Amino acid sequence: MDAQVENAVEIAFNPTSDQNLKVQAYDFLNGLRTDPSGWHVCLSVATRSNRPSEVVRLVSLEIVNYAIQNQQLDAQSLAFLKENLLEYLRRVYGGSGSETEIDSAALQNKFTQTITLLFSAIYANGWETFFDDFLSLTRPVNGASGDNTAGMLLYLRILRSIHDEIADVLVSHSPEEQKRNNELKDLIRERDVRKLASSWQEVLSQWRDRSDVVLEMCLKVLGRWVSWIDISLVVNEPMLEPLFTLATRTGQGTDHGQDDKVRNEAIEALGEIVNKKMKPAAKLEMIVFMNIAAIISTIAGSPPLSDLRDTPKYDMDLGEAVAKVVNITVQDIIKVLDTDSIDTNSRSVANEQLQLFLPHVLRFFTDEYDEVCSILIPTLTDLLAYFRKEMKVNGSLDQLYLSMLPSILDSIIHKMKYDWSSTWSSEDDPEDEAEFQEFRKKLHVLQQSVAAVDEQLYTKVLSELVGNTFESQSQRRDQVDWRDVDIALYEMFLFGEMAVKSGGLYNKHQPTSPAAERLIIMMTKMVESGIATFPHPAIQLQYMEICVRYCAFFEVNFNFIPGVLESFVQFAHHDNARVKHRAWYLFQRFVRHLRSQLGNISHNVIEAINDLLVIKAELPREDSGADEDSSEDAGQDAESLFGSQLYLFEAVGCISSTSAVPIEKQVLFAKSVVDPLFSDLEKHLGVAKGGDERALLQIHHIIMALGTLARGFSDWNPGGSTNSAAPAAPVAAEFGRVAEAVLVALESLKSSFQIRAASRFAFSRLVGVLGPRILAQLPRWIDGLLTQSSTKDEMATFLRLLQQIVFSFKTEIFDILDTLLTPLVQRVFAGLGEPTTGTDDEVQLAELRREYLNFLLVILNNDLGSVLVSSANQNIFDTLVTTIEHFAKDTSDYPTSRVALSLFTKMSAQWGGPDLINPLDPSRPPTSAAINGNGTSGDISNPTQQPQLPGFDRFMMERFSAGSWQLPMSPSFNAKDAQARQVLTEVATLQKTIYAKTGKDFLQWMREVWFPSLNMGRDMAEEYLRALEGLDAKGWRQFYVAFIQRIRG
Repeated sequence: MDAQVENAVEIAFNPTSDQNLKVQAYDFLNGLRTDPSGWHVCLSVATRSNRPSEVVRLVSLEIVNYAIQNQQLDAQSLAFLKENLLEYLRRVYGGSGSETEIDSAALQNKFTQTITLLFSAIYANGWETFFDDFLSLTRPVNGASGDNTAGMLLYLRILRSIHDEIADVLVSHSPEEQKRNNELKDLIRERDVRKLASSWQEVLSQWRDRSDVVLEMCLKVLGRWVSWIDISLVVNEPMLEPLFTLATRTGQGTDHGQDDKVRNEAIEALGEIVNKKMKPAAKLEMIVFMNIAAIISTIAGSPPLSDLRDTPKYDMDLGEAVAKVVNITVQDIIKVLDTDSIDTNSRSVANEQLQLFLPHVLRFFTDEYDEVCSILIPTLTDLLAYFRKEMKVNGSLDQLYLSMLPSILDSIIHKMKYDWSSTWSSEDDPEDEAEFQEFRKKLHVLQQSVAAVDEQLYTKVLSELVGNTFESQSQRRDQVDWRDVDIALYEMFLFGEMAVKSGGLYNKHQPTSPAAERLIIMMTKMVESGIATFPHPAIQLQYMEICVRYCAFFEVNFNFIPGVLESFVQFAHHDNARVKHRAWYLFQRFVRHLRSQLGNISHNVIEAINDLLVIKAELPREDSGADEDSSEDAGQDAESLFGSQLYLFEAVGCISSTSAVPIEKQVLFAKSVVDPLFSDLEKHLGVAKGGDERALLQIHHIIMALGTLARGFSDWNPGGSTNSAAPAAPVAAEFGRVAEAVLVALESLKSSFQIRAASRFAFSRLVGVLGPRILAQLPRWIDGLLTQSSTKDEMATFLRLLQQIVFSFKTEIFDILDTLLTPLVQRVFAGLGEPTTGTDDEVQLAELRREYLNFLLVILNNDLGSVLVSSANQNIFDTLVTTIEHFAKDTSDYPTSRVALSLFTKMSAQWGGPDLINPLDPSRPPTSAAINGNGTSGDISNPTQQPQLPGFDRFMMERFSAGSWQLPMSPSFNAKDAQARQVLTEVATLQKTIYAKTGKDFLQWMREVWFPSLNMGRDMAEEYLRALEGLDAKGWRQFYVAFIQRIRG
């Protein structure tokens, strides 16, 4: 049988084996796993003296482990397995065999797993001598003291595995497993833990000069087990003395103790001891007893952390290990201080420990490596939170704590600086830069906490930092490190958050707060110091960001604007692509905010950036290489760079259209930009018609630029609530030329998706410049933007634009809308009728449905409903209603159904004539405001008044009412769905509206025609009609929802 097992494993795990044989081998091994006696054979194969190959033994042990885990072994079999394993382990690891008999690391791990599973099964009853048996392996067979490294490592490996099996809190267990594990831990604590702790102490003391491998393993075990055993077994002089010695030892490893794994593991164990869950007072007592502060001082002063600091040989791993101990310890000290029930003496001791540890906290917090620093962020977060709590409770902060804040703040600022290795150039790793900026954000949170505790200190320190830096820049321009200037500007940028939290920098030209006053002083010094001329891109970027963020400063100090604008123009032409392209965006932000203060300098600024307005479209490259003329630099592609260039066109529009610029000059400035674009457009139009991709892209860019220029010229939103005025007629006339040019391009190239997209973009921006003038061109826009090749998404987007047009020009648009509605709706119908080919297409179709319905709703809401039934559009009215009916009963799209039903309600209210019944309260007569959908009153005394559209009363009953019942009666309708309930509410509103318009006629129709068609019982039908007739609007909606749910069961 042994031979069969060997052969099967060798075949199964041999890459060159025949596939059919492999299948047979796997089948044999799987059968062996479930065979009640299979484990017995595999145990023999794994432990016999004549050893097979390693893979055979590994697979054999795996089958044994499977048998133990799945409880295939009875008590007798478990005892047999135990004895055979012990016999093998004593033979190999008991100190009598030769070194060549020792198993490989993989096999030792597999044997350890087997022993651990066996421990879990019979330690409680059947193997009470478990730990004694394995302790006996740690000494030679004659019992004398000596080295038995193999046995000791096996013993320690087993202890580590047992912890991982029964005490590792990161491993999830079933309730039954957790109960078993807790019982095993209790038994260990009762029976054997003292002898185990004694063995660890012996290893740390006696193996110090024998084997670092044994020491390292023992420290790992100690660090794991300490979390669930009595702390007194570890925190005692005989155990701590060798532990401290190992934690502070030097000379091992390489280069003054670098890579000393034993020392690092001893520090880790120290951290686990301190991290043990204890009551705050007891934890504080332990920290004092262990004198952790002194140990940390010793380690921090050792060569790897002291002599080699700020050198490439610095031991970062050691720094991280020590930082973790400091972090854990100080957090526990803070918990003691934050415990209300702590006595005065303990609080005093905790404060003393805090004073001792703060230098260590700041030492590792300011470590060169951010990985080390990050470990201390939780500690400083907790400490500053405690300070804030003390401030809130006591109204002030103890002087001891106040004295700690300056050093904490200085350390935070120090860590925010770029380190000496950073050059902020294209050679720096972008990921490193991104990580550093994220790290800065975490430090900023700490800094805000300091400001919350002592705003005066925060303001003073940052003011001095910024002021001194600017003064140095003024006096020693070539000797100031860019990193010092960067941190000053960065802190200034952040300081403004506190300065403007009261609502801005100024209130009636006076600073809003002391912090705002300081920021104003900083801004003044920054501009006057000439920091904008500092020859480093990081500084130039920071300068622009600050100017834009706090541009309110320039509204009062407008004398600085020309100089700042000059700097922006220089940065817009910068050699560094990152600075240049960011400057384009920030320049637009700056001039848009300050457009009213720019005055007579507009002409100079426009001339200065005119060379940047030349458009040069670039097709995307398949290869990564770029030629010298390519704009694909600084990690940006041509498309994103053109997006940045558009900001310049918007900026020109802002500068040209200020109130200080005469109208004739505004027109002149506009012409100076659009005329070259017109010429370029004309130049490329013929080529683009021939299908040239680059020419098409060039025209796309030109149209986008023209639309963006229009946006810059006007903030006016027709029909909106903005305070901006419409542009002057000459300006609008000039942009009429722009609209005509775009339309010519669109009409010539309307089959191109990108030309349609750019034209739609320009159209939406030109509305604010042209106003009602654009209405005359609307049919041409629709013809160009809604073509046979237009996607559903394009149609939906354009319908949204048309909704805004209808709303903005509702008093002027009727005639145009009356003319274009039929062709517009027919094109939408064509889009709605196209088959869908995937999920994205279905999403776009649903969006088109909603926008089509919303468009009709906007027409009705703006008193333009008569256009839907005018003589020009009568032919499509029935089709229009049919589409609404179709969407109203669609159970797959409840939001669209709701909009469709609301359209029926709106139509009924507008065209159904006067209210015969008060829709809000049937017991009261209709008010004059509720009589007609258009707000005019009628003759209430005449209950037979005709609807505004002849026959519309019957139309509402037979089409709207009947159609609204199809949705809730559909088998796929889910009345319990939240969105479905909203649809039912809309149906109820429609029913009530129809009843208000038709009165008794509706009740009679429902009773004699509709309910019989549904085969509804007479009692239920009468109940429905009584509720419709007698309940107010709110009560009726509640009834209707419940009624539908009831009839659906």
